[in-house]
Amino acid sequence: MTALLSTARIRIGLIGLILAFGLSACGINNVPTLEERAKAAWSEVQNQYQRRADLIPNLVETVKGFAQQEREVLTQVTEARARATQVQVDASTITDPEKFRQFQEAQNQLSGALGRLLATVERYPELKSNTNFLALQSQLEGTENRIAVARRDYISTVQAYNTELRTIPGRWIAGILYPEAKPMETFTATPGSDRPPPVKF
Repeated sequence: MTALLSTARIRIGLIGLILAFGLSACGINNVPTLEERAKAAWSEVQNQYQRRADLIPNLVETVKGFAQQEREVLTQVTEARARATQVQVDASTITDPEKFRQFQEAQNQLSGALGRLLATVERYPELKSNTNFLALQSQLEGTENRIAVARRDYISTVQAYNTELRTIPGRWIAGILYPEAKPMETFTATPGSDRPPPVKF
């Protein structure tokens, strides 16, 4: 009797092990795994945008010391930074197209204002040779590169997640086990980025 019970327990244990392995191999955990990867990638995007926002006040103060007459451009950068930091899209709301659009639009406006500020600096040779300005400009350029990489990584992880939600068996698994899972938004090209910048000699 004891041997029979022991054999039944071993069989139940083996069946449980086989079922657990089968469920893990069939992709039952793909949806939450890919969702967490996309959220982590989004956190890195936010981290890099925050880094850029933190550099701007020092950049504006440095330029202000040399180019008081450029008050309008400095004001535009400051206001664009304020708007960009007010629009928050956290990992729980990246499935909302309107909030995501607002976030992207605010960041694009800030990028445009920074571009105008850096173009203005060309008129001030003494500012262009200032060590503080050069260091800030270098950090800003590095941050823009990091933003591009973080956005690329985010787009890639969201593509994998959204594909899992839209294809079989991921679609079925999400519908049954993860009904709250929704496709995430991703970045689009900045309006006008399809045209090359004008060059004047």
